[in-house]
Amino acid sequence: MQALFSPGSLVTVAGAALSVIGWIGYATGNPNLSLPTIFYGIPILLGGLALKSSELPPPERLNPAGPFKALRERPESEPLRKLLADVMRWRYGQKAHLESSLEVLKLWDEDEPPQLLAVEELDHAGQYGLSLRFDAGAVPFERWQAQQERLGRFFGAGLCCELEQLQGGRFTLRLLPQPASS
Repeated sequence: MQALFSPGSLVTVAGAALSVIGWIGYATGNPNLSLPTIFYGIPILLGGLALKSSELPPPERLNPAGPFKALRERPESEPLRKLLADVMRWRYGQKAHLESSLEVLKLWDEDEPPQLLAVEELDHAGQYGLSLRFDAGAVPFERWQAQQERLGRFFGAGLCCELEQLQGGRFTLRLLPQPASS
């Protein structure tokens, strides 16, 4: 259902509708209707198809956004709030979410990159956290473990990273606020 309302789908449907209206106008001998709709409809349709061919949908959201709004809006949650907003957008022309970040962290494989599958918001001892579920692709879990300390710092000051390996080449990356030092 989500793919039906993607920007690429909407542009494709608009272009197809304009093209059909234009061809109907042409068939009925109405040049005032057919000329503009065909001239605009076909390029819009082609643009929509180009968007659809390079479309990367947002990952699955495992819990509703409402219950975490108060935690998410706190000033200390800003890095995770920005990260969540970034990964929940439709992407065009990219192979995976967080592509540039994973390249910088040396957790990228050009042929089979890691894919972000799902996002879950967390309440971690009254503070906001995120859980990101990945399919590792061709990047071994050991490389992720080697970068574990850097991962938390990379996504925001005061964050730590927890990794949990799952079956089938999948794993969960949790970004949590660092515990307060006594």
